[in-house]
Amino acid sequence: MNRKLLNIELGRLNPADYSSQPSSGIVVVLDNIRSAHNVGSAFRTCDSFKADRLFLCGICATPPSAEIRKSALGAEESVPWEYAKDTLEVVSRLREEGYTVVSVEQTVASVSLEKFKPWAGPSEGSGTEKYALIFGNEVDGVSQEVVDASDFSLEIPQFGTKHSLNVSVAVGVVLWHFTNARLTSQAIPESHHRANG
Repeated sequence: MNRKLLNIELGRLNPADYSSQPSSGIVVVLDNIRSAHNVGSAFRTCDSFKADRLFLCGICATPPSAEIRKSALGAEESVPWEYAKDTLEVVSRLREEGYTVVSVEQTVASVSLEKFKPWAGPSEGSGTEKYALIFGNEVDGVSQEVVDASDFSLEIPQFGTKHSLNVSVAVGVVLWHFTNARLTSQAIPESHHRANG
């Protein structure tokens, strides 16, 4: 029988244990996200995939917020976050800290997500490279100035009529891509994800 797991069987971390986990090498930057629900969803997704930090820039709502909490389900208490008025200042700081800055945006030179192999450089599989993933406004996307300041852009391949995903969905797709790369390269020790059975 394929029984659903009970909540107590999921091995959930408390916020203190979450903060003591090894670095994922990933931070997420939200560039002027209009909807507090989307910000909350980003918190929840960052928690799920263990992003090291979430940067809320420009018009992004910030905790405490009932709207954020409704979709974050408390993840705003586990995921470290910072607010910055100017996304470009965050990009500059992260670059100085050694991050590869990646805008998730459709551009003339964007790399299709399935073709990008995170942690496939000289230290492949070590998880030592650090990535800052930038997601943009629901209508305008990542601002052109931020795209220009990024090392490159990633694009999620799409096949329908819209060529647009909700930003919270895009965060999930891209963070899963990076997490899958870490899992398959053994950069995440087995003890840090729930084993079957």
